[in-house]
Order: sequence, then C-alpha cells, then structure tokens
Amino acid sequence: MNENEIKNIAKLWFKAFNEHDLENLLALYDDNAEHFSPKLKIRNPETEGLIKGKAALRNWWKDCFERLPSLHYEVQKLTADSEQVFMEYLRKVDGEEEMKIGEVLEIKNGKIVFSRVYHG
Repeated sequence: MNENEIKNIAKLWFKAFNEHDLENLLALYDDNAEHFSPKLKIRNPETEGLIKGKAALRNWWKDCFERLPSLHYEVQKLTADSEQVFMEYLRKVDGEEEMKIGEVLEIKNGKIVFSRVYHG
C-alpha cells in the first residue's frame, strides 16, 4: 500500500471512532489484530495493556463508548509510510482535561494488525 492509502485507513478510523460506530471501526482490523494501550492496562490490569482479536477489541471499545459518550479525537497530524501510520491527536471528553495521544497503526493487506497508544 502507498502512503495515501495508509493515511486513508487512519481517516476512516477517526471517522468510525468519533461516530462511535463500532462495526465500521472493527471492519478496519484483521481478525487477529492486537491493541496496546496504557488506559487498557489501568482499567484491566490483567491484560498488561494488550488485547488480541476482534472480540476483545469489541468489548474494549463498547465499554469506552458507553462510559464516555462525549469521547472524541481531534486529529493533529498523520505520518505514514507503506506499512504504518503514526497518528497524533487530542483526546477530548467532557469534564476532563484534553490529552495528547500518539498512536501507531500497523497495516498489512489493507487491515490493521497492531495498534499501539502512547500518552503525552
């Protein structure tokens, strides 16, 4: 895939996430995708921050969308190559301070196979 195709997956990711559209968000992921997040490690310490597979992703984001109905990400910058995109964005939730986030989406065959979140 080229850089623009990779960035387009990131744009679709933000659209689905910000609409809390769980099905379209999950459609971007490989069935065996893995996701690492510091927030995941805090809320579910038994995972050590890492979940695997669409069922686990579904449970994680469904919980997030239900707990945080105002959760929204504001894109700051996308940097891509032929295999991944680094996304810089602001995490916004009503009543909480904005948080700067960095996230990498690794992409193979048009699907996200691994995502890693970094808090700034």
